[in-house]
Amino acid sequence: MNKHIYLILFLISFSSLGQQKVFKGDPDRAFKVARELAFNKERKKAQDTLLLILTKYPNYHDIRSFLASTYSWDGDYEKAKKEFTYILKNNPNRLDTWEAAIKNELWSKTPFKALEMSNKALKYFPKNPEILYLKASAEDGLDNPEEALLTIEDILQDHPNHEKTKAYKINLIDKLSLNIIGLKSSVDIYSTVFNPMQFYLIKYVRQTKYGSIHSKVNISRRFESTGAQFEVDMYPRITKGLYAYLNFGISNSFLFPDIRYGAELHKSLPLSLEASLGFRSLKFSSSTTTIYTGSIGWYTGNNYWSFRTYVTPGDSGASKSVALTYRKYRRDANNYLSAEAGMGISPDEDRFNLSSNATINLNSQKFNLGYYFTSKNEKNLWGIQSGISHQEISFNPGSYFWIYSFSLSWDLKFR
Repeated sequence: MNKHIYLILFLISFSSLGQQKVFKGDPDRAFKVARELAFNKERKKAQDTLLLILTKYPNYHDIRSFLASTYSWDGDYEKAKKEFTYILKNNPNRLDTWEAAIKNELWSKTPFKALEMSNKALKYFPKNPEILYLKASAEDGLDNPEEALLTIEDILQDHPNHEKTKAYKINLIDKLSLNIIGLKSSVDIYSTVFNPMQFYLIKYVRQTKYGSIHSKVNISRRFESTGAQFEVDMYPRITKGLYAYLNFGISNSFLFPDIRYGAELHKSLPLSLEASLGFRSLKFSSSTTTIYTGSIGWYTGNNYWSFRTYVTPGDSGASKSVALTYRKYRRDANNYLSAEAGMGISPDEDRFNLSSNATINLNSQKFNLGYYFTSKNEKNLWGIQSGISHQEISFNPGSYFWIYSFSLSWDLKFR
């Protein structure tokens, strides 16, 4: 209660002093009140108070530094820079001021200036981990992650348990790992009619400034035959919030379409939503099946929901399928739990799609669970998935079988 009474009295006092040009009072007590104002969303009053104190005590650097920080929080980076420069010119041995001033440059998106200031600060505080960390941030901001990684490694030589730096090193290694090789193996076990069917994937992914390129070899072992399909997926970035998916594949095995191709546009929307619309085409020996697809996704905190539908026109009507996917992310996009539920069959996914007569309205339900995680150094990515499907038999309508699916995947990221 006394605290609030004092605050009211101070504000009345400050109002009466508003016409004065020089502060009169206890600077420490006034500084305390100004901090409380700043942290209670009354930044302008706090700044006016701090400026008034500085008329009497211009070299009270703690006050000026806090004033500069409030400017920086408000996005008034030039005002903040002016105050930080004044302090460092008069007293360059203030570590916290150097840190705040460099952060101000980073926040104002002037990484070159931040790097220049970091190098100056290191003359006063050699090998200081906080300054070196900010230097690495500036180098990263200048699109030079290689130099940033070297700076981070310098920190860890002297401070191997610096947690923030260890986490940043992992992020930089991830950024610099432009290549991925991967393997996936899966098996479908049927309750009746068919023997187990095996599927294998070998891939190489290259990240480029225009988007990623995925080259894949799909191998299928079923009906006592083995076949392969060669595919290329591309994800070109068109503009901010808009990218595409492009696909092309070929095969000379009856286990796959002769040629497949597709395209889809993905667009970010307000309210953490995204939407996509596209098609897939599967060319068989006698005809081509075209599938239209679209999705809508929603990010909320560490959760992601996606609804996707496939529609395949045909002479006997359109075949439709829908799928709802949920992901619970952990520390990043490579570590998550997933669940998927779906109904209907799409020739884009149905493994029994062996001929041009692909559009069949079959009853089918499925449910999958997946767990995806990375190694400690973020270079190895693992995935485990299991699922169950209840599907109508295409050549025996009205009869069903169960399909139990299991898969394991591994990716290795490298520079």
